[in-house]
Amino acid sequence: MELKIVSNKPELVKAEFGINEGGGGELRHGKPVLHRIQVAEKMYSTYELEVRDVGGHSAVPTKTNPIYALSATLDRLGAYQFPVKLADVTQTYFARSAPLATGQLADDMRSVGTGKPDQAAIDRLSAIPFYNAQLRTTCVATMVNAGHAENALPQSAKATVNCRILPLDDPADIDRQLKQVIGNEKISVRYVNKPLASPASPLNGDLMKTVEALTQQMWNVPVIPAMSTGATDSRFMRNAGIPMYGVSGLFTEPADLRTHGLDERIEIARLYDGREFLYRLVKRLAE
Repeated sequence: MELKIVSNKPELVKAEFGINEGGGGELRHGKPVLHRIQVAEKMYSTYELEVRDVGGHSAVPTKTNPIYALSATLDRLGAYQFPVKLADVTQTYFARSAPLATGQLADDMRSVGTGKPDQAAIDRLSAIPFYNAQLRTTCVATMVNAGHAENALPQSAKATVNCRILPLDDPADIDRQLKQVIGNEKISVRYVNKPLASPASPLNGDLMKTVEALTQQMWNVPVIPAMSTGATDSRFMRNAGIPMYGVSGLFTEPADLRTHGLDERIEIARLYDGREFLYRLVKRLAE
């Protein structure tokens, strides 16, 4: 819907800038330590992988079982890591987050913040899903569908692979790397959703001052520019030439993200605080 409005009725959304709830705050041991403002986000892309065969009776197994072929491919994909690439906003995020962390985590963040991190720091941060997603493009299997009867050899096996592509990466290069990892000509690969470029938004001084003042008033923590690993509606507006910024006032622990999970949750008090923050922010920006 958003893309149709932007494409067909751009005059309805023309604005100096826009905000959404795409950012958020970080807790450490239950205490707010920083508030992220999203100025960039990864590109969203989805593939369907499929293997087909003639099938047959399960009493007479063959070596061309699509389930095994697809499983081997997904194992390779699960073990593969795309190269680390540090956008300016990512480097800034780690540099400014380092003083708010402690111990090895602080040292590793500081290393990444220099723009020339050592491999050990990268490896340790990559073991934490939230930080790993900040450092590189990711592609992950999210759905699998195979077979048609318990007593028959499968005639097909399909997998959905969702990619979140760094703004610095060329989607065509990611496509080539993904197909190299798949490495099986019998597996068809097709786009379900092609990536839409989402250029980073320049920092808006007036907006930053307002967000920083309100954040200080409510939580007394710094505001740090960041890249969202998930996709938001901001990508449609950015493509229409409108700078977009994600900020929500919702605070969570980076190591305890449950978005889209069966146990997705947020503390009730945090939810109400986020609502109050956005209410005050919109009022101040409208003055």
